[in-house]
Amino acid sequence: MRLHKSRFVPLAVFAVCVFAAGCGEVNSTIDKAQACLEAPKIVSELGTNIAQFANDPQAMDKAIDDAAGKLNGVADQAANTTLKEASDNLASTLSGINVTSVNDAVDAAQKVSTDSAAYLEKVTQACT
Repeated sequence: MRLHKSRFVPLAVFAVCVFAAGCGEVNSTIDKAQACLEAPKIVSELGTNIAQFANDPQAMDKAIDDAAGKLNGVADQAANTTLKEASDNLASTLSGINVTSVNDAVDAAQKVSTDSAAYLEKVTQACT
């Protein structure tokens, strides 16, 4: 009887490891799907805010900083390396933009538009 117990333990450990690995893969898929939904939403909201705050440099600066923070969150959750890097890069770029005047706002809007388009291309490729 003791011989059967010793065979059961390694089998049970193996089954638990396989199950845990499978759950990890499911979580990665969910994280990627969530990131693929969140990223374009954040960029879209930022584009709307940029247009809305064209004459309000402080509000635009805050909207850009908020979007950078949200993108950092997406990067932290993204299981996909491409999504993580792209989100980190855009968040870093956005964090470096300072809007203190209406002229800065115009420059920021152009930079955000260009960088967001490139980011969305990378997201689209990573999510297909």
